[in-house]
Amino acid sequence: MAEQRFIKTLGNRDVLALAFGAMIGWGWVVTAGLWITEAGSLGAILAFLIGGMLVIFVGLTYSELAAALPLAGGELIYSFKAMGSLAGFITTWAVVLGYISVVAFEAVALPTVFEYLIPNYSQGYLYTIAGWDVTITWAGMGVIGSIVIAWVNYRGIKFSTIVNFILTLLIILAGVLLITGSSISGSTENMQPLFENGLAGLLTVVIMTPFMFVGFDVIPQATEEINLPQKNIGYLLILSVILAVLWYVAIIFGVSRVLGPAEIAESNLVTADAMKKAFGGSDIMANILLLGGIGGILTSWIGFYVGGSRALYAMARTGMLPKSLGELHPKYNTPHRAIVLIAVLSTVAPLLGRPALVWFVDAGGLGLVVAWFMVALSFVILRKKHPKMPRPFRLPGGTTIGWIAVLMGVGIGVLYMPGMPSALVWPYEWMIILLWTVLGIGLYKISTKKYGKNHAKQHLDEEIERVVGKF
Repeated sequence: MAEQRFIKTLGNRDVLALAFGAMIGWGWVVTAGLWITEAGSLGAILAFLIGGMLVIFVGLTYSELAAALPLAGGELIYSFKAMGSLAGFITTWAVVLGYISVVAFEAVALPTVFEYLIPNYSQGYLYTIAGWDVTITWAGMGVIGSIVIAWVNYRGIKFSTIVNFILTLLIILAGVLLITGSSISGSTENMQPLFENGLAGLLTVVIMTPFMFVGFDVIPQATEEINLPQKNIGYLLILSVILAVLWYVAIIFGVSRVLGPAEIAESNLVTADAMKKAFGGSDIMANILLLGGIGGILTSWIGFYVGGSRALYAMARTGMLPKSLGELHPKYNTPHRAIVLIAVLSTVAPLLGRPALVWFVDAGGLGLVVAWFMVALSFVILRKKHPKMPRPFRLPGGTTIGWIAVLMGVGIGVLYMPGMPSALVWPYEWMIILLWTVLGIGLYKISTKKYGKNHAKQHLDEEIERVVGKF
């Protein structure tokens, strides 16, 4: 009986919507005011252009590798081929932490939205965590949302991407309306001051930007399901990052043209308030913006379910994790057990309350930076180790772009360390990192003992030869 494999169903539109939707989550709705307050209107725009360029360097290394090695669990394949099985596990386990953190973040973000849409909807006190009261209705909204998104992903990637595409159109509609309204009714006077807090303000926002762009790396996870020439995968990945940069710049421009500094400081949800003011105080238009924000939550949620489940699937197939996680559903052709595992973690997240938003972002952010660093390093090593490897999307300049991405990964990673202004918080955030590390070590040792230390290498070598051939 033939081994069941993924089906290639995703086209250009599906891939772009998947990556762009994953990058455009809820952050643009709630934190645009913070960006402008910290750096000024032009300073915030400049920060996102700088941050976007940094992410593009990382994305370029992904583009070449994704086109050259189009296998599910992208980071696992690249780092394994460059540095071996253990490096592959570390890289992929780090990226899974990032993906699951985003999934958990969205489960907490969804009930936060309803606090703005429905006043006093949070009822039925349960307990207090980190000074914040968790209620039945608040946590319940996140739990219900988590179950629905898990079901969407369980039913198959084609179904997921159809839903994702529709929601992405909703996000774009909200953004276009905001830009149009602000261009007509806004003024450049509101954009003063153009710069705030000097270089410190600019760098504060630059540090935030990489994690607004997380999501382009979902594409390599789903490469076995993309029905396009390999070269196109690289182009679409970079295009998705560029579109995200333009999106964030446009949102900052629109908000700062409509709301002055005092209005931004008084607002709890600046993007919605900017939309409302741009259209003459219309609550309907503000709610349309919020619907776009909900769309952002859902597209990001779906995207990282795809990324996380495919990464777990790839690790399980190699014997780095229990092999049951590497089974595909007989009807829907999805890694259903990996999806259920993520669903369990996501469904528990709202029970931790709103403070968990920051914990997930910061802890998961470190995991993503580690993975980005390892992929960039793999790019450099593979250029030296396998110069004749077929590269349908080949970057110019030798290893220069890779080294820039490596240095960027180190620079951002340092910002999380103790003693830095943006260091992870003890105990919550460091405990997440510690527990995830211990869990990874335990599962890796158990799995390699059960399946054999050479199982991963043999399986990955066979998969690479099956798809790419010998080189």
